[in-house]
Parts: sequence; structure tokens; C-alpha cells
Amino acid sequence: MLRLVALLLAFTVPLGTASAALAPKPPEARAPVPELPMTDLDGKPLRLADLRGRVVVLNVWATWCLPCREEMPSLDRLQEAFSDRPVVVLALSVDRGGNEKVVAFLEEIGVRHLTVARDPKMRSTRILGIPGLPATLVIDRQGREVLRRFGLYRWDGEDVRTLIEDLLAESAGT
Repeated sequence: MLRLVALLLAFTVPLGTASAALAPKPPEARAPVPELPMTDLDGKPLRLADLRGRVVVLNVWATWCLPCREEMPSLDRLQEAFSDRPVVVLALSVDRGGNEKVVAFLEEIGVRHLTVARDPKMRSTRILGIPGLPATLVIDRQGREVLRRFGLYRWDGEDVRTLIEDLLAESAGT
């Protein structure tokens, strides 16, 4: 049990990172985000390539991650705010258990608007070089990484909304 607690603490990013400003990459510095081994809740493969043309906010999380629990409602509000726009907030769970645990967690905290994916083998964390949870990437409409953020953040703030509006305008050629 002590080993499990140590592992959980080591893999959770400290809460102290919540106040730092966002630092998006300029278009010329953005690299494509690699495909990740994820499925939807029905077990069907879900590919980032299928989301091209949309701004994607990819949040990697787990039910056992306390900062994830605190952060998730702001991601839900962000998706709700952009529900009529080409924006997808993709919540990628790395929980090892079945869908039931993930669905129960989201219901418990009142999250209803997110696209949920699963990677129970946590391969996406290695592919993306994620040192802890929560971890969030903002991906432009061409599938390139605009920003990467580790730790708790308020994703429904004006800074994030402005970034997404800028990405929507940039991607539309304006």
C-alpha cells in the first residue's frame, strides 16, 4: 500500500503550478502531435487525425489524481462554452480499470460535455513525455502542439478562451 501511495504522489504534478501564465508556441515552432493509443468508451479506436480541422484540448488524467478532480469541471465548462464551434475537449483517462470507474467519476463531479477516451496501458504518457498528471496539450486545427501544461489549471478562464479564439481565427486564415 505504501508503494502505491508513493507511486501516486510521484505521478501527480504539484498544485503550485496553477498560477503560471500560458505560453503558446508560434505557428513556425509547432510540431505535429503523434497518434496516441486511445479508444472511446465503446472500445473503438479514436485518432487525433480524425479531429483535424478542430482545435483540440487534450487532457490526460486519472480518477485517482486529486488535481485532475479539481481541474475537470473547468474543462467541462470550456467545452460547453465552445459547444457550437470546432473545438473538442478530449479527456484521455489513463485509469487501468474499466469504463465504469471513469463514467462514475465523471458523473460524481458533474462533468457532462467532454469527449472521453481511454488509454489503460498509459502508453500516451510515454509517447508524449508526460511526467505527471494532469497534463494538457492544446492542439491547433492542423494537429500541431500549441502549448503543453502540467498540473492544475483553470481551463475556462479568459486567457484560454482568447487562445482558442485566436487559434480558430488563425486556422481559418484570418
